[in-house]
Amino acid sequence: MTVGTVTAIGARTKVGGLALAGVDVLVAESPEAVRRAWRELEATVSLVIVTAEAAEILGAGQPPAAGPAPSRPLVVVMPR
Repeated sequence: MTVGTVTAIGARTKVGGLALAGVDVLVAESPEAVRRAWRELEATVSLVIVTAEAAEILGAGQPPAAGPAPSRPLVVVMPR
């Protein structure tokens, strides 16, 4: 069994500290950067932590259809 990775997407000030816990941090400060980060997620990612702002950009926390396989990753939205 392989263990997937955890990735966070959002503004540096909100996700930067997660790197200290071993989370792969994708800093995305603009709507296009958030969408690009989502599209470019590695296949090994099993959990994505997104800021509330990034979730809104991606569609109220729902991953866009062009993203990873439907069975993964699990998406968690950070509170504001």
